[in-house]
Amino acid sequence: MGFFSEMDTQELYKLFLQHPVVSTDSRIITSECMFFALHGENFDGNLFAEEALQKGASLAIIDNPALLTNERCLLVKDTLESLQQLASFHRMQFSFPVLGITGTNGKTTTKELISTVLQTTFNTVSTAGNLNNHIGVPLTLLRMTSETEMAVIEMGANHPGEIKQLCDIAQPTAGLITNIGKAHLEGFGSVEVIIETKKALYDFIRKRGGTLYINSDNPVLTDMAGQGNLILYGIKYPARFRGELNNDLPFLSLSFIYNEKSFPVKTHLVGRYNFDNVMAAIAVGLSYHIEPERIVTALENYEPANNRSQVYRTTRNLVILDAYNANPSSMRMALESFLLMPGQPKAVILGDMLELGVHAETEHREVINLLSAYPRLDVYLVGPVFSVVNNRQNYTTFKDTASLREYLYQFPLNSRTILVKGSRGIRLEKIIDAL
Repeated sequence: MGFFSEMDTQELYKLFLQHPVVSTDSRIITSECMFFALHGENFDGNLFAEEALQKGASLAIIDNPALLTNERCLLVKDTLESLQQLASFHRMQFSFPVLGITGTNGKTTTKELISTVLQTTFNTVSTAGNLNNHIGVPLTLLRMTSETEMAVIEMGANHPGEIKQLCDIAQPTAGLITNIGKAHLEGFGSVEVIIETKKALYDFIRKRGGTLYINSDNPVLTDMAGQGNLILYGIKYPARFRGELNNDLPFLSLSFIYNEKSFPVKTHLVGRYNFDNVMAAIAVGLSYHIEPERIVTALENYEPANNRSQVYRTTRNLVILDAYNANPSSMRMALESFLLMPGQPKAVILGDMLELGVHAETEHREVINLLSAYPRLDVYLVGPVFSVVNNRQNYTTFKDTASLREYLYQFPLNSRTILVKGSRGIRLEKIIDAL
């Protein structure tokens, strides 16, 4: 048994080197791993430390002295702080590039695209899924080994100051912000606070002489970036890496210029809003001297997953499923891109946008106002907020996804191109079998 204060990170690190796999979930234990007993409002990992040890964990890091009943339990002051300090200490043992990515929309897709490109040439560690918070970032860092040559760390935030905290842990040497829009307004309060929170990534890297990747077509980002080591990408000059949109029907295709030669890319991504995400991956790849042909192959082989811009050709319809998450910015971009697509008839199935707080009803009304300009569009709205604000008799509203699913089996849609978009909590993916 032992006690490790927050000043004893080096001692804890010696144990990590002997057991270099970390788990924070007692249901997912691998042999010889270290289990960190995290806790929150609705759970206490300390209560599962003994179970983790029985399942094969070598050590359990706990912060409740009353549960120090096993010689393989190690007591620390705070398990989350210890996890973060351990990850930060581990990260500082390496000198390879660490790219931090944040933004309101597209950060997970951009992270996946960049990782796909980098992996063609470098041994790359990147954030799994969207484990991009104060727990996910440390877990990603702790997956780095002596064989790692590059790391791509996604950073999410729903409260002020969180990006600064994640930068302090991950110590990125390069940074990219996809865009800035309305999301998590319940936690931030205003777009201005969102901008200030995201800007912390630029500030951190600029102070350390690192590299910033900037979408030169986005005036908010170019203004925020200021001076420094900037790599610009986009459509127009002064972008160092330039591209142009070729088509987005239904899949995005584009071309980028390198050494005065054009390289076409045909992706499996839906929506012209993904152009910026693809160009970010191209810019990162080219800046690390990856051959353009390799970049093209990597991007063309990338298949979206996890309900992000996925296309399903069912027996009756063409369905675009983008239901991993939704906020006012991403909802507008998805709708505008979808509505520009030729072909009729179209339908949209939209779920509530969550975590908007007092702004919720206003933002949902804005979506309905946008849709009202398209009278031939079939509209189905799901969730308690849409149910309250919907003032159009021709828009069918449902309290939840189960109600919509039942309706679609009774009144099926046929020969439609359908956009399905909503926040994760609405779980709109459950209606796919009814389309």
